[in-house]
Amino acid sequence: MARNQRKYSEEFKNTIVELYNSGKSLSELSSEYGISKSTINGWIKNSRPVVIY
Repeated sequence: MARNQRKYSEEFKNTIVELYNSGKSLSELSSEYGISKSTINGWIKNSRPVVIY
């Protein structure tokens, strides 16, 4: 586990994902909220529905 790992609420994560989906870039969100791009990218990937064929 990372030393300075923060816990974000699901509501906050969903808000960030919604902002990304509405047109904000990863760079904008990262600098505005102080969250790494890779963390935001993970939230975006986790928010997509899983499709099973």
